Amino acid sequence: MSVDGEVRRLKSEADEPGWEVDPDDDWGVAVVATVGRQLRLRREAVGMRAAEFGVAVGYGEDLVYKIEGGKRIPRGEYLDRADEVLGAGGLLSAMKEDVAKVRYPKKVRDLAQLEAKAVEIGVYESNSVNGLLQTPEHARAAFESRQPPYSPEEVDRMVAARVARQSVFERSPSSSLSFVLEEAPLRRPLGGTMVWRQQLERLLEVGRLRNVTFQMMPMHCEVHPGLDGRIELLKFEDGTAVGRSDGAFNGRPTSDPKQLRILELRYGTIRAQALPPRESLAFIEQLLGET
Repeated sequence: MSVDGEVRRLKSEADEPGWEVDPDDDWGVAVVATVGRQLRLRREAVGMRAAEFGVAVGYGEDLVYKIEGGKRIPRGEYLDRADEVLGAGGLLSAMKEDVAKVRYPKKVRDLAQLEAKAVEIGVYESNSVNGLLQTPEHARAAFESRQPPYSPEEVDRMVAARVARQSVFERSPSSSLSFVLEEAPLRRPLGGTMVWRQQLERLLEVGRLRNVTFQMMPMHCEVHPGLDGRIELLKFEDGTAVGRSDGAFNGRPTSDPKQLRILELRYGTIRAQALPPRESLAFIEQLLGET
């Protein structure tokens, strides 16, 4: 399935009403609380009990109370059905746009917004396959391996958010993207052989795109500037940039020109030490042949 297809599928799944609101997302909490309040006021105005309304929209009474109390994020079709049942004339359906924006955790939304605006993205990843390159199955296996474990709802939400970020590959005009991944994570059959194979095939697919450069850092490279962890660089049309590194500036995003130059130097050196793109894709093909 194409990236666009996966994004549409997972966005649909992401609408499931079992998701809790991120308590650290003040704007998201306010949006969901406002939507819930409007739903309750409309329902009470027409004299419907929660149980009766739940039957009419196709959900249980408990969920109705949770949505009206701002504890759950309603899905789009819930708002459409509520609008119809309560005769709201499109006012409830119009809230779908705001609700859609809070389905994903705030830090993921912020990152996705930056990636969507960037004309150039450079990433070095030390311990895993970068999120922009992950298949949904690989992402799920990665999230499910965390300790302490996430709840199933949290895993669903984070997988959907991660895959939705990959819409960056569908931009027009295209961004210039470069990735350097370590060899070791590429050899790890995370999620089992089939998931691993699908992930390797995805890397080949993305690595062959005209606007993408994919490189692999071989394990026999003794020393390079990325040993402290991930490096990310995003450049924008207006000439500004944002960078972050696990091993520099306390891991916080920076737009300071001096700090950006340090990150650019490190990333440039990493790219120079990694295998060239053609050899890197040949390595992935070899791994596929060994599975």
